[in-house]
Amino acid sequence: MNISIALSLASRHCVLYAWQTSPGTLVEHALPYLIQTDADFAKQANEDWQFAVWGKPVGLDHALKDGDRLEVLRPLRVDPKVARRERFQKQGAKTAGLFAKRRAGAKPGY
Repeated sequence: MNISIALSLASRHCVLYAWQTSPGTLVEHALPYLIQTDADFAKQANEDWQFAVWGKPVGLDHALKDGDRLEVLRPLRVDPKVARRERFQKQGAKTAGLFAKRRAGAKPGY
């Protein structure tokens, strides 16, 4: 089976590995391969990594199929909802969002 593994250890940095494995391989079997292949991943292997196949979250017991792309996802440092709320408060209520720029005299929402 040919599996591609997308690994992102830092923001805006992605490495793609091609992995040849036998049928019936689980996601958890990819971890030893990554630890021996990528020294930076080996240093961070104890973190709570999450996994996805073609963008859909999967667990360690998920069976991989030929041609799958396994994505190794870093743990979130900040909840996305909290980050968005803080950005919105920084920008101000009238200067953010879809209708922030209106024509003079236009109705609200247009």
